[in-house]
Amino acid sequence: MLKKIIISIFLIAVLVGTYIVYDMYKQVYQPNVTLENTTDKYFYIYSDYQFDDVVHDLYEKGYIINRESFEFVAEKKANFKNKIHSGRYLLTDGMSNNELIDLLRSGESIPVKVTFNNVRYKSDLAGKISKNLGCDSTELLDLLNNQEFVSNYGFNQATILTLFLPNTYEFNWATSAEDVIERMAAEYKKFWTDERKAKANKLNLSQSEVAILASIVQAEQSIHSSERPKVAGLYINRIRIGMALQSDPTLIYGLGDFSIRRVLNKHKEVDSPYNTYKHRGLPPGPINLPNIKSLDAVLNYESHDYIYMCAKEDFSGYHNFAKTYSQHLVYARKYQKELNRRKIYN
Repeated sequence: MLKKIIISIFLIAVLVGTYIVYDMYKQVYQPNVTLENTTDKYFYIYSDYQFDDVVHDLYEKGYIINRESFEFVAEKKANFKNKIHSGRYLLTDGMSNNELIDLLRSGESIPVKVTFNNVRYKSDLAGKISKNLGCDSTELLDLLNNQEFVSNYGFNQATILTLFLPNTYEFNWATSAEDVIERMAAEYKKFWTDERKAKANKLNLSQSEVAILASIVQAEQSIHSSERPKVAGLYINRIRIGMALQSDPTLIYGLGDFSIRRVLNKHKEVDSPYNTYKHRGLPPGPINLPNIKSLDAVLNYESHDYIYMCAKEDFSGYHNFAKTYSQHLVYARKYQKELNRRKIYN
């Protein structure tokens, strides 16, 4: 009888042990990740997240089926609960808790590509960058408007935009606003080689001033980049002789009305530091983010004697250039006549 009892106890222990082992196996290795309840295959961990935040988002957003099993396995896996890595993680339908935790604790998040161009204002830039990153646009904008902060990089509130070179960059999704600016400062330093700095010095312009002039050149010639060195040469000629830049795009920027297609005399009376009809020299900041072609167009400007230009009357996007005001008037009247013919009055 005792022998039978011992055997029974042993069998029960084996069965219980087998069940426990199987249950643990299921919790660790069976599928617990589902993408059926979401359209986003990426899971995002913010920089300030703790373990409880991760668990909450995984379950509440429908990424994991069983919360308890995930927490159980997470307790057993070393270096996870206390080492949360922020970022964007690509999940696969049917992943086990073990696979999910290994992914999250690896810190191997998927980088995010951030592209910004066609930017006029700091608010535009902050919005475009934060749209793809975890940092808040308001936080980024506040930094760009913080004189003490931007002065650490050698800029003021008007020139800080010249730090940003339009391009496509890869970021960790959880990059902070401060780290975004730090990254842009590194890219800025890469662009401004000793050769480019020497060319700017030869023009007697700072790096920010080159960018401000390049923004004007880009606005004046947004279609045919091949003409930008010629346009740059014209503005450099005006700067050298002390002539007002008289750039319509700066005037429109000062007005803040980008629907204007025909600049009139009334527009030239606007009281703005960006009114280059009233104020000689460069405006206080860029009127857009000039791209590398525009920056190099200024640094490698075309040397000539032109000081006047007017859009061609064929609306090709090219310009007629003139050395004298009388010749400029000939071109200007042709263009104005075509504006009238097309009924473009404002």
